Amino acid sequence: MRHCCGRIFVESGNYKGEMRALYIGRFQPYHLGHHAVIKAIASEVEEVIICIGSAQRSHELENPFTAGERYLMISKSLRDEGISNFYIVPILDVNRNAVWVSHVESLIPPIDLVFTNNPLIERLFTERGYNVRTPLLFNRKEYSGNEIRKRMLNNENWEVLVPEAVTEVIKEIDGLRRMKNLRRSDS
Repeated sequence: MRHCCGRIFVESGNYKGEMRALYIGRFQPYHLGHHAVIKAIASEVEEVIICIGSAQRSHELENPFTAGERYLMISKSLRDEGISNFYIVPILDVNRNAVWVSHVESLIPPIDLVFTNNPLIERLFTERGYNVRTPLLFNRKEYSGNEIRKRMLNNENWEVLVPEAVTEVIKEIDGLRRMKNLRRSDS
């Protein structure tokens, strides 16, 4: 056991004794890699706080979807799997790494554990005394927002890389047309 931030952590692969875990991503769009990681975390902890990073960004080629659209993608995908022990919190960028963790802390309930594959996020939360874990990556070459957005723009099969609920949300918001218009306006 070890102590951190007033909490006790059991050093094992099962974190059920810990109340809440944090997972942060841009989810542009939410894909099967994110989905596998969050499903694994949700099975190990009581609650998962999912932060939608860069929530203010949308209608750009690298960030085509709004925070609300990403919220729908995540929540519908998880509920389709019967997962309900999650909360989703949009997080705006503050563009100052030294205060970013404090900014996140001000918007979420207390957390016991942070899951991230991002070295900067790992460093920032570790410096604040959090227990940080690196989740396994799932087929990172295909399950990446860059790859999915590229496939969407090139009329390639992107639907196999996202949960069905994400495909439904993107169709509902006419996301493919949005992306193609964004590409046209950036050329």
